[in-house]
Amino acid sequence: MEGKADDKDKELVKRAFDLANDAHKNVKRKSGEPYIVHPLEVALIVAKEIGLGPTSIAAALLHDVVEDSDYTLDEIERLFGPTVARLVDGLTKIAGVFDQDTSVQAENFRKMLISISDDVRVILIKMADRLNNMRTLDSMPAHKQLKIASETLFIFAPLAHRMGLYAFKTEFEDLSLKYTEPDTFREIDEKLNERKENDYRYLRRFSNRIKDMVKQNGLDANVKERTKSIYSIRRKMVNQGVRFEEVYDKYAIRVILNTPAEREKEQCWQVYSLITGLYRPNPRRLRDWITTPKSNGYESLHTTVMGPEGHWVEVQIRTVRMDDMAEKGYAAHWKYKEDSSSNSQLDAWVDQVRQVLDNQDENAIDFVDNFKLQLVNEEIMVFTPQGEIRRLPKGATALDFAYDIHTDLGHHTLGAKVNGKLVALDFPLSSGDQVEVISTDKQHPQEAWLQWAVTPRAVNAIRQALRDRNQRAAGDGKKTLDRMLKAAKLSNSQSTTQLMLNFFGLRTPQELHLRIGQGTVKAEQIRHFLREESGGFYNYLRRRFSRSQRTASTGESSKKHDIISDNTLVFSPEELLLEHSLATCCRPIPGDDVFGYLHPADGIIVHRTDCSKAVAIQSRFAQRTLVAKWKDSDNRRFTTFLHLQGMDTQGLIHNVTRIISNDLRIDIRSLSITGDHGVFQGDLIVSVEDKGHLNNLIKKLKEVPGVEKVDRLNTPPKSR
Repeated sequence: MEGKADDKDKELVKRAFDLANDAHKNVKRKSGEPYIVHPLEVALIVAKEIGLGPTSIAAALLHDVVEDSDYTLDEIERLFGPTVARLVDGLTKIAGVFDQDTSVQAENFRKMLISISDDVRVILIKMADRLNNMRTLDSMPAHKQLKIASETLFIFAPLAHRMGLYAFKTEFEDLSLKYTEPDTFREIDEKLNERKENDYRYLRRFSNRIKDMVKQNGLDANVKERTKSIYSIRRKMVNQGVRFEEVYDKYAIRVILNTPAEREKEQCWQVYSLITGLYRPNPRRLRDWITTPKSNGYESLHTTVMGPEGHWVEVQIRTVRMDDMAEKGYAAHWKYKEDSSSNSQLDAWVDQVRQVLDNQDENAIDFVDNFKLQLVNEEIMVFTPQGEIRRLPKGATALDFAYDIHTDLGHHTLGAKVNGKLVALDFPLSSGDQVEVISTDKQHPQEAWLQWAVTPRAVNAIRQALRDRNQRAAGDGKKTLDRMLKAAKLSNSQSTTQLMLNFFGLRTPQELHLRIGQGTVKAEQIRHFLREESGGFYNYLRRRFSRSQRTASTGESSKKHDIISDNTLVFSPEELLLEHSLATCCRPIPGDDVFGYLHPADGIIVHRTDCSKAVAIQSRFAQRTLVAKWKDSDNRRFTTFLHLQGMDTQGLIHNVTRIISNDLRIDIRSLSITGDHGVFQGDLIVSVEDKGHLNNLIKKLKEVPGVEKVDRLNTPPKSR
């Protein structure tokens, strides 16, 4: 923590509140409440839920003052000192990174990361700000809710995970799901509430037995019961392809030991031994983050045991200190600053942030995605030949390991030995591997390496090396071309360059210079272009270029989707009729919640809001997304794919086809059902009018004897 609050600290916080109250007077939020409520609630989150001290609380109260009022940063520094002013300045600089009308762009995102490397408290306060915004998102229009929720899921939840703020991560995910997939959220929430009383009665019975056992063995512990979050249950349903009822580990308890630091590991393993002596553990579900903590400082012992009545229960075992670190993340490092390992992990991660910033790629989307990969991926731990532990994301290769040791070593890596065996650069590493890098000065980064590297550090280093090499080659190529044009008594004009680009099938002068410098466009080819005796070439190229220009002017489409121009969908609050196409990745139909995405090449593409691509599009390209809603469909039909499964009963196919064709008068495009050992799987392609029509069909199919599950698919059955 920043220090225990005294009268001076209390006076600092009071002055900050008074100034913020004055700066925001007569200003209302979208919900209609006074604006000062927002900074006040952010400050409460900073104090109570993160555990930061008076300096951060004051900065939280003042975080919108410089941006939204006439107060200047110099005035903040004069009134509250340089530390508060620095925090407010960091928060002001990143205020536009995630406003309601912009996307996550590389330069803005970079500003936020710089704030992390300058003072971690800036991003912790920003987390509190976003959490309060998510808790009050009901007052925003639907399209803003979708944009902000998608962005939160895309960046803030992974960032909270990386910062060790697990309570924040869980709430970010659940609240985001509430707005990105409202029907799914509501369905799981209702089912959890229906079972809540029975679930907690079961968990209390389970945990009371563990409490008694722990106490009988002379240990001081508190036991907490909980069910898994809505988002985590949804993720298991999707990843495992199961229904809510089939998610087997919805229950969890946490055993929190009050024990001296020197006995933490011993007593945690003692509790593990007691519990697994009573209940059978799942050996594949043991996670030991006590012996080797996660890189964000998380320490805990996880196991899953078979409880009474055949229910799997996840058990987390940790100490009070570990629990505080798990709930408050890096913020707790100030409280436990005597723990040098925690500080070193924080410093190591901040150093990684600086490395990403120093080597950022020019491509905005790659930059954000690469850093997000560093936030999200599970970790593996591998060893150097000397036994030093190196942490890498799951899926990292031998090449990533080499770059993790040192950039120069990565550049000259020839191969590696993993556990004594020679492997290629793209060999995927596993936890516990011992890796020795083999290098030579004759080796240099290749384009193919970009397909083999996983970590942002390796990818950025390879790209930078290739850019440097290509710049040198392009410079040499330009000199060669200038010399040859001069010898042919031609100027290096724009028209000449364009003719050469068409001749060699290239797009830019830089690409032409690079190919010449690399030797893939040879001097003899250039001389052939310049020869007077092949002068017909000039006329041929001019004619070819003119035709391509005329083709472009006719507006011929390169769309991969069928273009639709009718009154089925309208866009923007003004309900404009615009040419569009329906995304083939999620195949929306009338009644689905949808939005439009303005693709640079393919025009407006309409996606469902629960599409697998929706979160990324909404968060990264908000300025290209359009509000969309369905109008009358004029009896148009939309192709939809369904997957059925259940018990193979007599007359199943007849009952299914009777409901579809006779009862509901729906056209069947294709029906395929296979049975094996009394179980069937079926794929169905039908034409429906809208989502209501489809939902009615699904409801009726579920009533057929033997049909246990009916799922809507995004892609044709044969492509799954």
